[in-house]
Amino acid sequence: MFSEEELKNSPIAVLGGGAVGKTVAADCVLGGNKEVRLFDLEPFASTTLKDVEKTGITLKGLEKNKYGFKRTGTAHFSLVTTDIKEAVQGSKLIIVAIPSVAHDTFFEKLVPVLEDGQIIHIIPDNYGSLKLRKKMRELKSDKRVIIGGWSSAPYGTRVETEGGVMTSECWLVYRALTLRGAALPSTDQEIFLNSSKYLGCFDSITQGDGPTSGNTVLDIGFSNVNPVLHCPGTLLGVGVMENWGVIFGGNDKYTYSIYSHAYCKSIAEVQYAFFLEEVELAEKIGVGIQKYPKKNFLSRTSILGPEYMGDDCIVPFEEQYQTAYGTGPFSIHNRYITEDIPVGCHIYHELGKKYGVKTPVIDSMITLASVMTGQDFFESGLTLDDLGIGHLDEKQLLDYLNNGVYIEQ
Repeated sequence: MFSEEELKNSPIAVLGGGAVGKTVAADCVLGGNKEVRLFDLEPFASTTLKDVEKTGITLKGLEKNKYGFKRTGTAHFSLVTTDIKEAVQGSKLIIVAIPSVAHDTFFEKLVPVLEDGQIIHIIPDNYGSLKLRKKMRELKSDKRVIIGGWSSAPYGTRVETEGGVMTSECWLVYRALTLRGAALPSTDQEIFLNSSKYLGCFDSITQGDGPTSGNTVLDIGFSNVNPVLHCPGTLLGVGVMENWGVIFGGNDKYTYSIYSHAYCKSIAEVQYAFFLEEVELAEKIGVGIQKYPKKNFLSRTSILGPEYMGDDCIVPFEEQYQTAYGTGPFSIHNRYITEDIPVGCHIYHELGKKYGVKTPVIDSMITLASVMTGQDFFESGLTLDDLGIGHLDEKQLLDYLNNGVYIEQ
């Protein structure tokens, strides 16, 4: 079903035309994948894919990583399309690289065109594996596919803009040397992880420390560093962010960086307390989580640093961190809040209620974000029912995650 020769020569379908999607697609081309197709949905595509067929995508930037892996250049794609069937037809390897808030919209289009023998990588997973399996049940799809996700993207990347207009360039701040991945169910884990070596966008990982096997896709949700990093840093550093370019920081608010200008020992203590609540949740449920010592939190790179520089990456708060200047966020209405609160934090909150684990720090993030944005994230946040697991008891949930045995409500 998944021969090495087929995977090696398979077209790659990349779904999503944002920063991660464009970078992943370009990296696959530059990494030697022979046929790479880039897809986005309308109305997004009219902006994200505009002129890409003509210009291609150019990768550039710092590309920081422990082993010095670098890859720059301009990539042109075999196909740039808004037709999802055209994008995935005959492709053994599909990469979903979209914000989690768009998962349902994309999966509604993806499921009807799936084919037997395809492997779907969701980057980052953000519970997308659970949502895709749920959508397949709803649409009564019986296609034999492997679905899994990753705790993060292989890089920190941004699309360069000029005067509010997207350019054809993606700027890479770092490249990961390891990522944590898992399949749903875990019985597909070996095939899923192994298939990453046929994706050029994973070269810095497969040639670095390699992928790490997570203990179910819930492990991957817990191991996503974004909520624990972004939410306390953005919310507790909001005064600096909103005054940057007004009171201090010169005249350019776009030089602001949460890492350089918000992170400090006090915020690190909150991040660490947030993380300990995640650890308690994972242990109570019986799944894994990427563990970090407190020393990594007490650093400007926090727990992101080990992803690309190893466990010894520490930038003391007493030192400047100029290489991160300009990474933002620049508004409270940024995905650091509008995605990481209703998805990451709210799922932790829901699991806490279900499993009897108190999550006061995580709940405080949801409360503060709701007040600052004027949205009630307790009301609108992602739920366990949205993932199809709200009605499962402890044993049933683990059986589903590990073995794929699903009990209908």
